[in-house]
Amino acid sequence: MRSAPAVGAAVLAAVLAVRPIRRHVGPWLFGGVAAFGVGTIVLGLSTSLALSLAALVVMGAGDMVSMYIRHLVVQLTTPDEIRGRVSAVNAVFIGASNELGEFESGVTAAWWGVVRSVVVGGVATLVVAGVWSRLFPQLSSLDRFPEAEPAAEAAAPPAPPRPAYDRVEEEPT
Repeated sequence: MRSAPAVGAAVLAAVLAVRPIRRHVGPWLFGGVAAFGVGTIVLGLSTSLALSLAALVVMGAGDMVSMYIRHLVVQLTTPDEIRGRVSAVNAVFIGASNELGEFESGVTAAWWGVVRSVVVGGVATLVVAGVWSRLFPQLSSLDRFPEAEPAAEAAAPPAPPRPAYDRVEEEPT
C-alpha cells in the first residue's frame, strides 16, 4: 500500500512526459488537488484492499498533476535573478507542510480515530481547493503556462570584441 501513491505519480509522470499539459492549466491544477481529496475520502471509507490501492494510486496521480503545474508556474513566473531563492523557499515550505500535515494527521487520528481523520482530511482538501479557486481566479482560470521571460543577457546580443589596434596598452614603467 505504501508504494501505491508512487505508482500513480510515476504513471502520470510518464504520461505527462509524452503528453504535457498545454491548455486549461488552472482547472488541471485544482482538478489534481480535488482528485487527491476524493482519493483520500475513498481510502478512508474503503474496506477493500483493491479499492484502497486504487484510491492511493489516484492520490499519487492527483498530487503529481498539482506539483507539476505548481513547479512550472513558479519557475516560469520568477525572474532569473531570484529563481534559486524562490525555489529554495518553495522547497522549505513544501517540506514543512508535509511534516506539519503528518503531525496533524497523527493528532486527529488520535482524537477522532483513523477513519474519521482520513475522511475529514479528504473533505478539507476539497474545501481548500474550492476556496482557493475562488480566492485566486487568475490561477483557477489560467489557460496556458506563462511564457518564460527571456534573460536580459540573452535578449541583447553580446558586444563584439574590440580590435587589437583599438585597445590602449599601458606603458611599462
